[in-house]
Amino acid sequence: MTDVPLIDLTPWYSGDPVARRQVATDVDRALCEVGFLLVTGHPVSAVLADRLREEVRPFFALPTTDKAELACFPGGRGWIPAGAEANARSDGLDTPPDLKESFTFGPEVLPPAVVGTAEEEWFGPNSWPAELPALEPAATTYADACAALAEDLLRVLALALDLDEDFFVSRCTGNTWSVNLNWYPAREVVGCVLPGQMRIGQHTDFGMLTLLDRQPGSGGLQVRALDGAWVDAPFVPGALTVNAGDLLARWTGDRWRSTPHRVLPPPAEIPTEELLSLVFFHEADPLTVVETLLTAAAGPTRYEPVTAGQFLRSRMDSITVG
Repeated sequence: MTDVPLIDLTPWYSGDPVARRQVATDVDRALCEVGFLLVTGHPVSAVLADRLREEVRPFFALPTTDKAELACFPGGRGWIPAGAEANARSDGLDTPPDLKESFTFGPEVLPPAVVGTAEEEWFGPNSWPAELPALEPAATTYADACAALAEDLLRVLALALDLDEDFFVSRCTGNTWSVNLNWYPAREVVGCVLPGQMRIGQHTDFGMLTLLDRQPGSGGLQVRALDGAWVDAPFVPGALTVNAGDLLARWTGDRWRSTPHRVLPPPAEIPTEELLSLVFFHEADPLTVVETLLTAAAGPTRYEPVTAGQFLRSRMDSITVG
């Protein structure tokens, strides 16, 4: 398989065991061979994504001084300004900062197990712009729909490995998701693009599963194939892009690939192209110990056990500029 496959999840929701097994087989193959897939037949309505884009777009148009009141570092809650991240540094590349801004948020319910530990930092509080009162309800409604889909996908993954249905769900309770609303300004806004500078430099995602609602564009998403070539990720209206992260790859001994990807720089030939991506990261609970499965389904790599929170923190530190 060299292309990012398109998988219809409708049979999964039919409840038919044979149909569910086929969906699990298809998802397993996609994650083994590509690490990415597109899914349709899911319950995340395009109406929710459209509404969220409509509500967050004015935030990025605010003066920098207004946005700066909500500024945070990568991994925090609020506004991550341009120049704050260089994602390719997580792959050991010394590149200029990424050409994007982000608004980030996550759940604020603090699980009792993390009270008094360093892992409290994953749980807010969120910082919402007072000028945009409709943003919070639009964002949380969208995130709730993504969280439900992510749980469904974790059950698909468990079936693919013949594990207990709740093997992954019980270790990813939904309280450690986060959302990045990534704004990629147009070339006419960013001006000069430095050599090697991208909207997001090449990297792998750090956690479990990523659900991405994106817009098509010339300066869009590319995935690195097994032969090292960069391939444009296909765009299908209504489909979400799903990929495995580093923790899921570690858990499965690299049976499932955490595939490098990047977002191209704003195209000079289309100087007005700006894009707005909605990125939902579904993570393991921060105190969960992730260790390679000791089953025949696991891949060839045996990783040392890590706690999810410690691992994510180290990876966030690697991309932070300054």
